[in-house]
Amino acid sequence: MQLEIITPEANVFAGDANAVQLPGLDGLFQVLNGHAPIISALKEGVVKVDLSAGFEVNEKTSDLIVKDPKDTKIIRIPIKGGVAELMNNKLIVLAE
Repeated sequence: MQLEIITPEANVFAGDANAVQLPGLDGLFQVLNGHAPIISALKEGVVKVDLSAGFEVNEKTSDLIVKDPKDTKIIRIPIKGGVAELMNNKLIVLAE
């Protein structure tokens, strides 16, 4: 699925993901590639992304992205809240 994580300050991440774990208001939930459409409010927590390919840091990489030291396909992004929308296999996270 296509994933975009956007904050008011910057576009944090854009790329392909196999699975994304999100901090919903009622607890953690995960969306997978091909998931049914969903809209959800998010609370403070960490967005965990299972990427389709290994993550490479470059000069455009957001400081918010934390790479997993054991797996280059896993990144984590702390958020203070927001909204997630998944439609047509594209997940957009509008985060604080």
